[in-house]
Amino acid sequence: MFDLDKFISSYVIHRNTSMFLHDMDVNNQELTQRIRGKRVLVIGGAGSIGSSYIRVLLRYEPSELVVVDTNENALAELIRDIRSGGGIKIPNIFKTYPTDFNSTVFCKMFRAYEGFDIIANFSAHKHVRSEKDIFSVESLIQNNILHAKKLLDILAECPPEVYFCVSTDKAANPVNIMGASKRVMEDLIFSYSDKFSVKTARFANVAFSNGSLPASFLSRIQKLQPLSGPMDIRRYFVSPIESGEICVLACILGRNREIFFPKLDKVQMMSFDKIAEDLLHTLGFNVCYCDSEAEAIAMSKSLKQNSKDYPVYFSKSDTSGEKKFEEFVTNTEQTDLSRFASLGVIVNKSIPDKKSINNLINKLDTTFRKEETTKAEIVSILKEYLPNFSHIETGKSLDNKM
Repeated sequence: MFDLDKFISSYVIHRNTSMFLHDMDVNNQELTQRIRGKRVLVIGGAGSIGSSYIRVLLRYEPSELVVVDTNENALAELIRDIRSGGGIKIPNIFKTYPTDFNSTVFCKMFRAYEGFDIIANFSAHKHVRSEKDIFSVESLIQNNILHAKKLLDILAECPPEVYFCVSTDKAANPVNIMGASKRVMEDLIFSYSDKFSVKTARFANVAFSNGSLPASFLSRIQKLQPLSGPMDIRRYFVSPIESGEICVLACILGRNREIFFPKLDKVQMMSFDKIAEDLLHTLGFNVCYCDSEAEAIAMSKSLKQNSKDYPVYFSKSDTSGEKKFEEFVTNTEQTDLSRFASLGVIVNKSIPDKKSINNLINKLDTTFRKEETTKAEIVSILKEYLPNFSHIETGKSLDNKM
């Protein structure tokens, strides 16, 4: 039987234990003191990172846990998984609501609960492919920025002790709209830091997370379809449980207006084609390299005759917004690399200018209300606010590829 966790440890992250184990152990008592008995709200908690955060958080016995997510099926599976796993103390109050955090239902629920002590938000558009056209761009901006502001305004009615949400490595010197939206999101949440404590984390890729390219490899193999991916893109990876540990450490131990990031060395980067090759070899296949998508699709038909030659098509990246390398920190940001063994912290971030942020949000909202808006207009507006936003536009989208 294929063991995905073992594969991730052996071939993707190249470590048998969590890189955050030491920091979790050293800070166990403080984490327990700050979480035990607390009322917790997790938004987007049925996704890969949100559910991992919940599993880690439950080690420290919060008194209440409310989870909100738009994916009703994933919420049902989250409940089944937690209740079936054993060894986890489940709070007496553990409820899930399949709704959008921008909905009227969410507002009613939040006010009925009279707020929460700890709030973590994992609801976001996270894919670069979300900038294929103006409609996908608007959906991304609405979720990551405009609706996020409405959420913060609601939270200010009953301020939490802690508010945490996830950023991305792509927010450092962004080249795509998703990364730029997350960079704006950082300023947006920090602008509320005079009302409640806010923290975030710039992430590496979570290995085999929902919707990721490695996860799609498993789906393609299950359906006997060819694998494809870029051969010139290298990324940092953490395991699913490590993603939850990063968030708990940042959320609970971070100070106001701090950004956490994993201490990963460039030699630890992995390429997607190498992951695909190792996965196929582990499953007993021979990798058969093709020169085009059409050739790979044609060859995949032989798999139905129990062939062990598995077709793959790897190519150079040529789509909009694709950064060739990853970075967590810009050269203008101050870091504390001594506080944690496995995590760096971006410190001394000032409260952003609220007038500038509100002007940006008003401009985006006004532009989206027009009958016709272009992707180029949105890029231009974001560049006004983020002078270092160097958008990469090739006219091609990941949706045009296998």
